[in-house]
Formats: sequence, C-alpha cells, structure tokens
Amino acid sequence: MEMDGVLRTIGDTPLVPLKRMFADAPYKVYAKLEMMNPGGSAKDRPALRMIRKAIERGEIGPGTTVVESSSGNLAISLAQICRYLGIGFVCVLDARTTPANARLLRGLGARIEWIDKPDPETGEYLPARIRRVRELLQEIPDSYWPNQYANPDNYLSHYHTTWPEIARSLGRVDYLFVGVSTFGTLRGCAERIRADGSSTRVVAVDAKGSVIFAGGETAKRRLPGLGAAVSPPLSKPELADRVVRVGDLDCVRGCRELLRTEAIMAGASSGGVLAAIRRMHAEIEEGAVCAAILVDRGDRYGDTVYDDEWVADALGVSPEEASRL
Repeated sequence: MEMDGVLRTIGDTPLVPLKRMFADAPYKVYAKLEMMNPGGSAKDRPALRMIRKAIERGEIGPGTTVVESSSGNLAISLAQICRYLGIGFVCVLDARTTPANARLLRGLGARIEWIDKPDPETGEYLPARIRRVRELLQEIPDSYWPNQYANPDNYLSHYHTTWPEIARSLGRVDYLFVGVSTFGTLRGCAERIRADGSSTRVVAVDAKGSVIFAGGETAKRRLPGLGAAVSPPLSKPELADRVVRVGDLDCVRGCRELLRTEAIMAGASSGGVLAAIRRMHAEIEEGAVCAAILVDRGDRYGDTVYDDEWVADALGVSPEEASRL
C-alpha cells in the first residue's frame, strides 16, 4: 500500500503569531495550526503512523477492516487514510460526537457504530466505546484495532514530527501548551524536548472532571477533545511541568476570542489551551516565547461552541451571556 497522494500533505503545519489576541502580553504566543492537516486535525499524524507501521508489520493487508473508538477527530483521520488505501473502516462514536463530524465520516465512507448510553459503572462513554470495539473485533474477520490509547506510534508521531517542526520554526521555546486526552501529543513532544536537552516547560491543559492527573475535581464534560474518563495507557504525568485544568465554558471563551481577534476558527480544545495561557499570564516572564498546539478546525463545532443556544442550554448561562462570550 503506497503512502502517497493526499497522505503526503500531513504535517508541516504553520505556526502563526497571535499578536492581536495577546497584544497586551509581555510575552509572545505562537499557534501551531494543526487544523491545516488534510483531515483537519493533529490526529492525522498518529493515524498515519499507526496505519503505516501496522502495514509494515503485516498486521494490515488489502482485506483488513480497521476498527477504532474516537470522539471524532481520529476517526476522521483514519477514515480518510483508509479511504485512500482502499480498506474498510468502522468507527465507534458516542453522543458527544458533533453532527458535523458524523456527516464527514459518512461522506468518507466510514461505517459508524453509535454508543448512546455511557458505561453504567463509570457514567462515561469511553469504557462503553472500548467494549464495543472489542465486540466488533470478534465479529469482523481480518479486523485491526490501532488502539490510539495504548499504541506507542501515537506519541511517536509527535516525537518525530510535531515538536521538531515547532523547534525548527521558533528556535527557543520557553513554554509549550498542549491539551491532553490520549496523552499522545504531550508525551511525544515532551520526550523529544528532553531528548534534545531543551529547557522548554511543558504545560498540560486538562479538562475539569478528567482523571489523567491526580487531584482533579469532579465535573461533567460536554465538549470532546480534552480529558479522559480512565487513565490513558500512554500517560506519563511526570512529563508535564505544570497542569492547568479548564472547563467547557473556558473552551468556548477561548475559541470565540481567537475568532474575534485573529479570525481563526478553531475547535473546542484549542480554546481550552488558550484559556490556560490566560490563566498563567502573571507567571509567564517578559520576553518568553510560548507555543500552543491548536488541535482542530472550528467549523466542526458550529452546533456547539459557536452556537449561542447550545452554549446557553448545555453550559448553564443565559442567552444574553452566551451571545457576549
């Protein structure tokens, strides 16, 4: 199977200065626009490496069906890659998946398996999605699970591409702000930072209600992209120099401010990452260089983050307040 065509456009995404959003800050903030990947998110990187390495190991062949659990972005990346390679793809989604993502997946030819109810023991969707993946592996002959949650090729994609691109473009980086979910992006970047002997401080941006780091408070998460209901097998909490927890409303505020000031429409987790920079404003020294990884495109969140009615209903604010965010 040839890794050519559109797959060659994955990576080398631009870094842009957020001069307007952080105009009054004594430090500089650069956004890594992962939305510019062909699949619209940073998940293109691990998806490509996981599939490529599985093909090299002989675990995927022409008749294989790939099965994966995802809240949206990785599923889209895998759907596009599998479509190009001519192999089947089944994605297990849950009720938090945006309607826009579901439409994209159907357009890319993916078969969708819906999980409508969360796991009864934890109240979270992820365990229920994983359970369905395991069932499908038994039901579908010659099926393969990339398992983004435990596959080292997830974080190695960022080790070999994401951080080297940032370091090559910016030179000195004092802070790297990165959202956590499967822990792939943070682990890959942090391990490369340490291997290169860089002094960059890694700030993990986690969701309130997530169990990735100890000491988190209980909270219901409405938006995908940050946090996890179970500790990801790839997680190494000690790689984070600092942890900042954000809520869904923080994500909405960050996204809308980015759009208002920089005309960049980014996804929910990106708003959370930018909110974390705001939270640390007083701690970031003058002249510091900050890099923020913005994971995905915002047009997929038109029914949530950028919809005043949804924000008011789902996040418990008045319609007037929602319109002012």
